[in-house]
Amino acid sequence: MPSIAPVPVAAMKDLCLDAADPSRAARWWGGVLGLDVEVSGDGDAVLRDRGRAVFWVNGVPEPKTVKNRVHVDLRAADTPGDLLSRQDGFTVRADPEGNEFCVFPGPGAPELAAVCTDSPDPAAIAAWWAPLLGARVEPGPDGVPRYLAGGAGFAEGVLWKFVPVDDPRTVKNRWHWDVYAEPADLVAAGAVVLRERDDAIRWTVLADPDGNEFCAFAPSA
Repeated sequence: MPSIAPVPVAAMKDLCLDAADPSRAARWWGGVLGLDVEVSGDGDAVLRDRGRAVFWVNGVPEPKTVKNRVHVDLRAADTPGDLLSRQDGFTVRADPEGNEFCVFPGPGAPELAAVCTDSPDPAAIAAWWAPLLGARVEPGPDGVPRYLAGGAGFAEGVLWKFVPVDDPRTVKNRWHWDVYAEPADLVAAGAVVLRERDDAIRWTVLADPDGNEFCAFAPSA
């Protein structure tokens, strides 16, 4: 019998990117993905799809120094960005600030195909996130069960891929994700609170068992 996905306690809300020049980065990504761009007075930006915020770009003082442990995969007929390498079936490219992303052949304009997260134990972290999002765990090309499909809040067909790596995590991720969830449910599952919601922020900052930072918003937010 087919497995039944668990009832989710979290849902993907949006993606966030740190940038030295958030306005420039937002306009570049907005142009690539065909999203509406709004830049605030402080320079931070939000990209919207039919009015829904799907992508935030936040200004940070620190430059990008290492390969991103979180990146996105796109499907596209054309290939935006600077070419870094050619792989079997896809190319690795970079945005204007050097953030890597992968482009797989597709029939039309660029669209999000996957969120990819490096991990020393991808099967374990996929198994951790799957029940929280009500996602199915599927095998990657190597047969390891490390892809998530059908997670709450993900657009249809968009995967969450956990990628095996040997290198240790050394700096805060420049990409992170936001979820709708009660922080207590995430902590009960094994997440760690890095910053509680307070008068300055309306979300809770947490880390998953691999140390990846993410933000949790109340489901009614």
